[in-house]
Amino acid sequence: MAAPDSTPTRREQILTEAARLFARHGFHGVSIADLGAAVGVSGPALYRHFPGKEALLAEMLIGISDRLLEGGRARVHHDDARDSLIDLVEFHIGFTTREPELIVVQDRDLANLPDDARRTVRRLQRTYVELWVDTLRRVHPGVPPADARTVAHGVFGLLNSTPYAPQAIQGSSRGTDARVAVLRRMALACLDAAPA
Repeated sequence: MAAPDSTPTRREQILTEAARLFARHGFHGVSIADLGAAVGVSGPALYRHFPGKEALLAEMLIGISDRLLEGGRARVHHDDARDSLIDLVEFHIGFTTREPELIVVQDRDLANLPDDARRTVRRLQRTYVELWVDTLRRVHPGVPPADARTVAHGVFGLLNSTPYAPQAIQGSSRGTDARVAVLRRMALACLDAAPA
């Protein structure tokens, strides 16, 4: 979860490995010892970085929700709302293809967060959705907010389906490139169909 050109910190390594393990085995299927082994430390050494698995999960899901919101905000400042919408699609596709395990963890393990952390994630997610809704309504001013929200959620469902694609599609860069192109076309077609 570090920038691509920087060396990840131990904390970032733990978060990355935890996302991979939680996606594969579920939150309850991964022990502190499993997490430690994945990053080359003893399980108890993880407590120097996180007070427990729930805190690790909270930082992971709040962190990605915050990054999505920040990235979304950076993409809606075009004078041309259509360009902003295209940039939002590209940004979200980039997230889904680079960090698909976070989608799986979010889908499966959000309920394992403490209440305060879950509310924070939901608040950040709602704000991210509203960026899409506002941008979509700038492109199509006649679309009611509720309809724009439905369209935005539909596009998220489409784009967030990438972790569930058949392994044969996920294996090669050609498969990834083809999948990205299909997702891009489908997402923009959905967004363009909003007025109907």
